[in-house]
Amino acid sequence: MSETVKRYYDDSAEREWLRLEQPYSKVEWLSTLRLMDRYLPDTGHICDIGSGPGRYAVELLQQGYRVTLMDLSARELALAEQEIGKLGLQAEAYICEDARNLHLLEADQYEGALVLGPLYHILEEEQRLQVIRQTAGILKADGVALFSYINSWGVLKAGVTEFSESYRDPEQIYGYLREQKLDDNRGFTESYFTIPGKALEEVRAGGFDILSYAGAESFLAGMSAEVTRLYREDRQVYDNLLQAASETSEAPQYRESTEHLIIVARKKAASLEHHAW
Repeated sequence: MSETVKRYYDDSAEREWLRLEQPYSKVEWLSTLRLMDRYLPDTGHICDIGSGPGRYAVELLQQGYRVTLMDLSARELALAEQEIGKLGLQAEAYICEDARNLHLLEADQYEGALVLGPLYHILEEEQRLQVIRQTAGILKADGVALFSYINSWGVLKAGVTEFSESYRDPEQIYGYLREQKLDDNRGFTESYFTIPGKALEEVRAGGFDILSYAGAESFLAGMSAEVTRLYREDRQVYDNLLQAASETSEAPQYRESTEHLIIVARKKAASLEHHAW
């Protein structure tokens, strides 16, 4: 990952902590928590790879999991340690490292892993596969991981209300129908946007069987302004929509066209990828 990405997250630590409190982002938050509750093992040691300031780590620690946090941003990890400490909780470790260096961790030691961010920023397919293979390597047999990607199809829809002026160029529209690599002039920082079939193929190739996948925003995808308006003006409607969207994030009719694609996968039986790489 480039220094550009590291600098972005160093500069955004506090904003990242608050991001999931925003009305629209709460859909992603609640959908992800539901997937974690549904698919992660009931107990054990979870490696939160690309942990950011530790919002998901806090939830896991409060549920009694052991958690190791890993992130390329020292400022994000420092904020995570501070917030976790405020709650009287204690993580197993805070590791400041690029997700592509998971080989530095001991093999076969975690029951589960979260990879909720690193794949947004790794532009080369072989390097994304490296992260996925190495995630398999640190998991115990039958370990479960959640991988998130930015879905180009969902970004296309969101752009209608969020950056429609860019669609004066028709190629900008059609570009979102395929995977894309964006520099920090076009993306929020250096970014990789996938499409669902491609992402599923990568996770399988990295040593996993797919258990499920979800579109984090469900049927509310691309409706940030309207969801935020309802949060302010009609909280009952907002709460009802939030509940229903998070419950239906795995529904086939919604999951392929949201901004955040989350793939739930189990390490393949007799997976030996970490010995080969």
